[in-house]
Amino acid sequence: MPPERGTIVCSAAGRDRGTFMIVMSSDEKSVVVCDGRERPLERQKRKNIKHISLTKAKVGEEQMRTNRSIRHALSDFRANNVKGEI
Repeated sequence: MPPERGTIVCSAAGRDRGTFMIVMSSDEKSVVVCDGRERPLERQKRKNIKHISLTKAKVGEEQMRTNRSIRHALSDFRANNVKGEI
């Protein structure tokens, strides 16, 4: 089952390994992710579902409207979660 829009995921493979991103859309085999900095809304990244690890966190539609709000949501997520508890 593909992750829902707004789910925070961590890249498990590729040059962006270890980077938290937000799922913008998904299908059965891939997701489109964005982090607001390296991968802004204007240049989103398509990743294979096998190359991401899911977290339990989600963000609302309002937090996905601009690159700045995406960066702030991910920053808050990183600050509130100790590595290993994700």
